[in-house]
Amino acid sequence: MDRLETRLRDLLSGWVAEGREPGGAVAVARDGELVEVLAGTVDGTHPWASGTLVMTWSVAKPFAALTVLGVVAEGALGLDQPVADLWPAYAARGKEATTVRHVLSHAAGVPVFPEAAAHLEHDDREGLVALLAGAEPWHAPGAGVAEHALTYGHLCDELVRRATGEDLADRFATLAAAHDWDLHLRVGPADLSRVADVVPLAGWPQTYTEDPRWGPALTRPPGLLEPGTMNSERFRTSSFPAVALHASARGLARFYAGLLPEDGPVARLLGPELHRAFVTAQASGHDLVLDREVAWTLGFQVDGEAVGMGGAGGCSAWVAHDGTAVGWVTRGLGDHDRVDALWDALAQG
Repeated sequence: MDRLETRLRDLLSGWVAEGREPGGAVAVARDGELVEVLAGTVDGTHPWASGTLVMTWSVAKPFAALTVLGVVAEGALGLDQPVADLWPAYAARGKEATTVRHVLSHAAGVPVFPEAAAHLEHDDREGLVALLAGAEPWHAPGAGVAEHALTYGHLCDELVRRATGEDLADRFATLAAAHDWDLHLRVGPADLSRVADVVPLAGWPQTYTEDPRWGPALTRPPGLLEPGTMNSERFRTSSFPAVALHASARGLARFYAGLLPEDGPVARLLGPELHRAFVTAQASGHDLVLDREVAWTLGFQVDGEAVGMGGAGGCSAWVAHDGTAVGWVTRGLGDHDRVDALWDALAQG
């Protein structure tokens, strides 16, 4: 691990020197050891710290899914239970056959909030949920896959609320505290001082707003691509669980290190059947938003080498099948070139 730490430190310090990385961290857990490399600043002045949190975009989705699966494990929900059993209004416009499994595997057919969401605030939870209930699906439930970029968390949250009466972010906070995961779907007052300010890099947000697929998927409701929104206390302390995970690199690596083992904390929480569904492919095909072939578990993307999830701004976390777990967080809103470089560095052993 010493050689890996040196390689990662050289990589990140080079990015900072070149102006490619304003601030971030990578943590790698392997064989019971964890190395962490910090780089840059949290705000242009103060250095990145081990406990620094940052908004990670879709890295959030597995944690929203895990919260739902915890409710399934308790028996308050069924994976193949129709969503409309709990939420009758959701049956509108051909969605009556949508199941909890469809929601978790991005197969529900509602990957974009309706156009009316362009006139709502990001924290108008009730208004956004009502629009989802009345939305027309892109395809019949289960007949395709499309990443539910912003809608995923609200669908999951509504399932949790209707099954348990609890808010998803609050329920996840209890779960994270019990397992000492430094991961937050809503930032509490005591942690606000640890959150780094995100800043745009070249191409942000035009790469998304000018794309015919991503534009509608990420701009309804408006403001979520704007650093001013993401850096506000209002956003950090509200819940938008498809994207608003504030995480440390160390927290992500620790979670992913315990994800795959059959005797690990996630398997103990869910039981064997749900754990298997959480970490192995459950739905696949040409994703209508990502515009490529994708295999979805009930929460993650999976390929031949790893299980994990990346976010639009460039953050990512995964565990390889050899057990190497990685958390990468950055405040620089950009592309995934840095993740690709980290993957290459890790592949060198």
